[in-house]
Amino acid sequence: METKRNNIDHTNFKKLSIQVSLNGLSFCILNTIANEIIALRHFQFEEVTNPLQLEKEINAIFEKETALLNQSFETVTVSHINSLSTFVPKPLFSDKNLADYLKYNNKILPIDYMTFDVITNNDMVNVYIPYVNINNLFFEKYGAFHYKHFATILLENIFQLSTSDEEPTVYVHVQKTHFEIVVIQQKKLLFYNSFEYTSSEDFIYYLLFTIEQLKLNTNTLQLYFLGAIDKSDVLYTVAYTYVRHVDLLDKQYDFSFDTAIEKPKSHHNFTLLTNF
Repeated sequence: METKRNNIDHTNFKKLSIQVSLNGLSFCILNTIANEIIALRHFQFEEVTNPLQLEKEINAIFEKETALLNQSFETVTVSHINSLSTFVPKPLFSDKNLADYLKYNNKILPIDYMTFDVITNNDMVNVYIPYVNINNLFFEKYGAFHYKHFATILLENIFQLSTSDEEPTVYVHVQKTHFEIVVIQQKKLLFYNSFEYTSSEDFIYYLLFTIEQLKLNTNTLQLYFLGAIDKSDVLYTVAYTYVRHVDLLDKQYDFSFDTAIEKPKSHHNFTLLTNF
C-alpha cells in the first residue's frame, strides 16, 4: 500500500533523484537531515526500444526496490535522457513554436507532447519531448514531482563550473551508447550536441571533427571527461593521443555518502547527483 505524503515518519526529509533512458534507470536518495546520500542504484536495460517497454522495466524496479522507492519524499526530481531536444536562445523563443524548434533535428509525431526547460544560469531554453507515460507512472507513485531534460541539468551545472577564460573548455559526457560534447567560452555556450557511437573510432571522429569545425587548438584547449569513463578506458586514451590537456572532471559535492555505499568517483554520476 502506498504511503501517504503527509506521514512525517516516512517523509523523513528525504529527496529522490531519478534518471531514466531507454538504456537504463538510476536513482539516489539524499537524507537532508544528515546531508548524505543513503542510496545509489543503477539498472541497465539491454533490449528496451520504446517507452512502453521502458515502463514495464521501471515497474519491475519498483517491485524489486520496494523498501527504497515505495515511500514518501520531500521532493522527487526526474531527468529524461534522450536525443529529442534542442536549445533555443531565449530572445528567439516562443512557447507557441515548440514543434518548429524540434522538427529540424527530430522526427515528430502528431501525438508527441513537447515542453521546455529554461536554463537558469544562461540565456537559453531547452525544448524537448519527455517520456509522457513515464511521467504519468511517477505521478501515480509520488504525486506532483519535478522533471527536466538531462541536457538541461548537464548544462546548468557545467555553467556553474565554467570560468571567464579566453580559451574554450570542452566537456565530454560519456554514456553507454552516446556521448555529449559541450564547449564553453567565457561562460557562453559555443557548442552542444549528442552523438551515438559503437567504437572508439566513432568517438574520436566526432570529437576531432567538432574541434576542427570550431577551429579549436588541440594543444591549448582543456578537455574534461565526465560520466561513465575512467582514465583506463580506451575513449580516454584515444582522446589523450590527440588532445594535449585531458582530465576527469573533479566535482565537489556539498553532501557526503553513507558508509554503506561505495563512494562513486565524482565525475561518474554528475547529472544524477546534481538533480536535487
